[in-house]
Amino acid sequence: MQYQRWLAPVIVSLLITGARAQLRNGSGTGVNVGDVHVRVVLANGRSAGPYLTVRLMEGGTSTVLATGYTNDVGEVQFNGIPIGNYHVEVSGDGIQTTVSEDFQVDNRKMTQSEWVTVRQLEESGPRPVSAHSTTVSTTDLNVPDKARKEVDKANEAMAEQNWKKSLEHLNRAIALAPQYATAYNNLGVLYAKMNDIPHEEEALKKAVSLDEHFAPALLNYGKLCVLQKNFPQAEDLLQKAVSVDPNNSESLMLLADAEYMNRHFDTAIASARQAHSLGQDHPPFVHYIAARAYEQENHPQQALAEFQTFLKEEPKGKRADYVRGDIAKIEEFLQQAQKGPQ
Repeated sequence: MQYQRWLAPVIVSLLITGARAQLRNGSGTGVNVGDVHVRVVLANGRSAGPYLTVRLMEGGTSTVLATGYTNDVGEVQFNGIPIGNYHVEVSGDGIQTTVSEDFQVDNRKMTQSEWVTVRQLEESGPRPVSAHSTTVSTTDLNVPDKARKEVDKANEAMAEQNWKKSLEHLNRAIALAPQYATAYNNLGVLYAKMNDIPHEEEALKKAVSLDEHFAPALLNYGKLCVLQKNFPQAEDLLQKAVSVDPNNSESLMLLADAEYMNRHFDTAIASARQAHSLGQDHPPFVHYIAARAYEQENHPQQALAEFQTFLKEEPKGKRADYVRGDIAKIEEFLQQAQKGPQ
């Protein structure tokens, strides 16, 4: 079965702490300028979070005038933008690249506010944590400011794909605070981007050992175990991540998959249902996992219902085409069963 392919991490350029944007040709100081405040949200209205790349473009063109990175609440500010028509493009780990509608900067108001709604993807690699995130490890509470600043600088360098510089800053952070779980988590993310799996595992294992209730590190380590096909350990890590953060749909989806691969079909179905209960925030793929689990338990009606729900939520694409084939097979089987032996 090939459906696990979605688990391969998508390596993208991301991670700058704070919302800093520089105009390519200067700050545009003058009277005919304004500021653009962009807020990126998910379909359910929640903040899309940090580390998303926001490009400000001239209206109707692909000319990039400025690039910013969302802060912890999914916001970025572009200052000193000349009067004119613009749009923004939002991209990053875990979301579908999204282009906004055109909007106008004019001299009637100092600040132009734009909201951009993005869609989450199931495909995402390990993610770092901001030094100022609200989701922190208990080991981070007494970390000195110098160490936090090193993590900020490491995230900036990572966004620029300057792996060497990012590594230097993370090593400094750890030297300043040897029990800094966030620094070790982000070190694991950096090694993942460098395709250095042994060091990635070592760093994530250290982060989890420092704080076994640190959900981001548990999730990232769980992702790595899934990729390594170490499903028993993945299930254990992801169960812990979900117990800490039960509203994380990505953790629930990965947990359901690990449970399925471990032939724990009932719990896989339960995890998929829990993800679905989160509303629009859940990935459609949880219904595919649940359908397969029902098939393994010889419950074709329930499997059919899950496949149909998947199609409602994801009606297009290769996966949808495969699911239509699965639905046809189940419907044919049920029709034959109703007719009875010939």
